[in-house]
Amino acid sequence: MAEGIQLRTFTHIDSLQPQVAAFIATVARGFLPLQDQAALLVEVAPGISINLVTDAVLKRTEAIPGMQIVERAFGMLEVHHFDQGQVREAGQAVLEAYGMTVEDRLKPKIMSSQIITGIEGYHTMLINRMRHGDAILQGQTLYTLEVHPAGYALLATNEAEKAADIHVLEMIMTGAFGRVWLSGDEESIAQAVKAIEQVLGSVSGRENVGDGKSAG
Repeated sequence: MAEGIQLRTFTHIDSLQPQVAAFIATVARGFLPLQDQAALLVEVAPGISINLVTDAVLKRTEAIPGMQIVERAFGMLEVHHFDQGQVREAGQAVLEAYGMTVEDRLKPKIMSSQIITGIEGYHTMLINRMRHGDAILQGQTLYTLEVHPAGYALLATNEAEKAADIHVLEMIMTGAFGRVWLSGDEESIAQAVKAIEQVLGSVSGRENVGDGKSAG
């Protein structure tokens, strides 16, 4: 294993859903993803080491980088391609570059999961001022998620959109914690929450203390 490197998030997305793909395209500074492409998201510490990941992926595969972000403590890379084989190979390139296996990643841990029904108008205005995705309307149901590590926000949001007729308001995939805001009717949000809990609970890896202060 690469000395001093810790793998926080390592997750494959089999098919980017329409809203998720559009959301990434709104905030990404790389080559934008398209609906139905497969994707890989990797998050590591120290953050600057993400450049090793990017180099390994681009030299070995045809996967397209959508985001490479180095923030205060962590680094994140998202790549995508219509060929799932290219994306899987990108993931293998990452693991081999670090001398790791998929089990070296952190398990996701839900820090907060909240449903607010019949949201008030002024509350919707506050949310709509900060979101990069769809808008929430007065009277709809709001769902918020906080997950550790941050990168699993992408997996959670994509599975929610697969499972239910919801609106993606905001998705933060970097930093100490990942955060998701979704809206819809009460039943659709309930279905989305069930899907999120199932998919995050299915991810294997290292045990997660979830304090957000380090990689594990």
